[in-house]
Amino acid sequence: MNRCARIFFDDIFCGMLVETEDGYSFSYDRDYLHNQNAVAVSLTLPLREEAFFSPVLFAFFDGLIPEGWLLEIANNSWKIDSRDRMGLLLACCRDCIGMVSVVPDDGGGIK
Repeated sequence: MNRCARIFFDDIFCGMLVETEDGYSFSYDRDYLHNQNAVAVSLTLPLREEAFFSPVLFAFFDGLIPEGWLLEIANNSWKIDSRDRMGLLLACCRDCIGMVSVVPDDGGGIK
């Protein structure tokens, strides 16, 4: 079963992050790409129409996951294994420090 996240930049929907058996994909929303004010979520994920693929969670998104005592609280509160990076991202990163937020998508990526 794929797990999906809606990615927002400054509270504007900008793309989808999807975890599959083969790894991860991130793609920008077409409407977002056509917005003249569109900004890439990361220098490593520049604006483009083609999806990005990686066998492991993209470093940018992995970097949003809490560390140290905050990670321990997440592990204990939600019983999420620290190796389940997508699970931690979905549980902990709705309200991140910075411009990017991650919201679980139960609709399989449908807008």
